[in-house]
Amino acid sequence: MIEFIIKLHPEIAIKSKSVRKRQTLLLERNIRTILLRVNDNTEVKNNFDHLTVRCPSDDTALKQQLIDRLSCIPGIVHFSEMQSSSFSSLHDIYQQVAEVYADQLHDKTFCVRIRREGSHEFSSLEAERYVGGGLNQLVSSARVKLSKPDVTVALEIRKDRLIMVRKQHQGMGGFPLPSQSDVLSLISGGYDSAVASYLMIRKGLRTHYLFFNLGGAAHEAGVREMAHLIWQKYSLSHKVKFVSVNFAPVVEQILENIDSGLMGVVLKRMMMRAASGVAESLGIKAIVTGESIGQVSSQTITNLSVIDRVTETLILRPLIYHDKQEIIDMARKIGAEDIAKSMPEYCGVISKKPTVNAVLAEVLATEQNFDFSVLDQVVQTAKVLDIRTIDYQADQQAHVVSELAELPADAIVLDIRSPEETDTKPFRLASHKVEQLPFFRLASQFVNLDQSKQYYCYCEHGVMSRLQALVLQEQGFTNVAVYRP
Repeated sequence: MIEFIIKLHPEIAIKSKSVRKRQTLLLERNIRTILLRVNDNTEVKNNFDHLTVRCPSDDTALKQQLIDRLSCIPGIVHFSEMQSSSFSSLHDIYQQVAEVYADQLHDKTFCVRIRREGSHEFSSLEAERYVGGGLNQLVSSARVKLSKPDVTVALEIRKDRLIMVRKQHQGMGGFPLPSQSDVLSLISGGYDSAVASYLMIRKGLRTHYLFFNLGGAAHEAGVREMAHLIWQKYSLSHKVKFVSVNFAPVVEQILENIDSGLMGVVLKRMMMRAASGVAESLGIKAIVTGESIGQVSSQTITNLSVIDRVTETLILRPLIYHDKQEIIDMARKIGAEDIAKSMPEYCGVISKKPTVNAVLAEVLATEQNFDFSVLDQVVQTAKVLDIRTIDYQADQQAHVVSELAELPADAIVLDIRSPEETDTKPFRLASHKVEQLPFFRLASQFVNLDQSKQYYCYCEHGVMSRLQALVLQEQGFTNVAVYRP
């Protein structure tokens, strides 16, 4: 039996009874939705101040999958692996606990906490004293401390079963989705927007994605990968939208009609106008950006103030005081670094001397030269996709990418999964050569391969393979396709 005890994020625990009940029910529903995808025999039970997850299996790989999923569900501060066994007496309980905990108690303070259910010859307090006293005698360097000990020996005695905490895992924290409404995150595929989106999800905000396309199909393919990664890893319990706006006509208007020093500020104002329109059409009340004070010329206090004046929609900037290295470190922690560092920069406008102190009156004056019907048109023709079907959408976009289940004799398979995936689930073929080339290195290193050969990209679900094959074809490579066994 695989069993976990789930602890709520502390901010949930201090809410009023009604709010706490609602958020706990949301968390229960989200956990069940996600874990049933892993194993359909998984059970989730709501105990008000904590939740339990049980799965009738002893499979180590399955347990790791459940751990990976639980660590990425908003609302969980930490969760513990439990060990369940039968017992014959109070002394038998002590002996089983000593076997697990004795090595952890050397030179530590500790206490024993027991939750008991059923009829027994001893009370919970008597059991705590017996087990605690035995451990104190067994480990001479250990010391009992009831308040804030180094180690808490947490046990449950449930009828004829003893349940012990074997190992504790860190959760994501925050609030369960969608306890704090919806937001529309401006995503570019880089570090900043990825981390900003993650932080909103952690706060319990169902996060949809808005992409301003400046680089064609290859640009969109890469950004879709990032959005899909964040959604699948941290908000899989809820469907969200991926909106793509072709912003090239807007950029063309800016380059032709806007004063050079104000181009960057005007571009951001146009993006905020468009984002507000998209948000309103989707019933979303707030926009999220990855902007940080002083990172680029448009992100000074003065310029941000001018940008914000363009809309009444709330603009959230969770990274506003973070340094770039801090943002990169967070991207690495959440698993977004590899895609972000491989994403090329698509600069909409480049001014030789961009202003850092834009004057609103001057911005309004130069915007008089802009044809706003162009902005209206790109918003009206925006593509609104369900992120759950992004594999289908990728297939529709990449219809020119051939996909084979049977390989030609001289084909070479490129395993483009991340190193973590290839280590966990190695992919080998007896009949064909398989080379490992992670997707985040594919665009830059594919050119170094023998171009007289035909290559077939492989990943577990085929989504990344189709997107990466599309990127390579956009770069002019015709010797690439997808392998879908």
